Amino acid sequence: MNYRHGFHAGNFADVLKHVILMRILAHLALKPAAFRVIDTHAGSGLYDLSGEEAERTGEWRDGVGRMAEPFSPKAEAVLAQWRAAIAAIGPDAQHYPGSPLFIRHGLREQDRAAFNEPHPLAQAALRKALPPRDNRLVITALDGYTIWNAQVPPNERRGLVLVDPPFEQRDEFTRLAKGVTTMARKWTGGSLAVWYPIKDRVAVDAFEDAAIASGFPNVLVAELHTDRFDAEGPLAACGMLIANPPYTLEADLNALLPELAERLATGRTARYRLEWLAKA
Repeated sequence: MNYRHGFHAGNFADVLKHVILMRILAHLALKPAAFRVIDTHAGSGLYDLSGEEAERTGEWRDGVGRMAEPFSPKAEAVLAQWRAAIAAIGPDAQHYPGSPLFIRHGLREQDRAAFNEPHPLAQAALRKALPPRDNRLVITALDGYTIWNAQVPPNERRGLVLVDPPFEQRDEFTRLAKGVTTMARKWTGGSLAVWYPIKDRVAVDAFEDAAIASGFPNVLVAELHTDRFDAEGPLAACGMLIANPPYTLEADLNALLPELAERLATGRTARYRLEWLAKA
């Protein structure tokens, strides 16, 4: 599939990804030592939900467009950082932030972030979306899969690598698996969050097997299915693979995912999956 993000900004997959991202950042910020976030496929930074690409699919209406009504108190506690970031980032309800703006919101004075985006137009939009003078941030234009060797591990020795590829190539899962293995070898104690679409269960299962064999001691998988996934149809299911997740994340997602799957369902087969692939 070709996951050009402008067409899908604010959809159910973004909700899942960014809620998990904000929970990980909040956990990293509990300790005073600095951390670094590396976003391997950063994108444009801010998306106009009334623009041509978003309007063509309208996917945000079944994602962030359904999130206004409150959830249960336990689920709202998990959503708190995500909601606060959206309210702070703005500029209005017709825009939805990409991962770089969420990440910047979660940084403290001592923390750093590296955003990698090789596409010239997307990188220009990202630079426009970010403040011009924030020395905590750096933007690079590398192939996202070279980041594992070029920027890992960071000097801070604490932090997160976020991987959200466009899935334009048939070998994306193979490249992801190699990257996970490389990071496990170079930065076993770092946290990793990988987003992926679920269109081919065989490919996903092979990726999970590679993550299990990588050497990471703790690997958690969270999936959200809004309907039965279909290789030829619109995206209806996605997953997040998190290596070395915060110790609170399993409980957070147990509180949120049942309600999120119900709220964002587009068919009767909506469901979620939360499973440890490896646990020390």
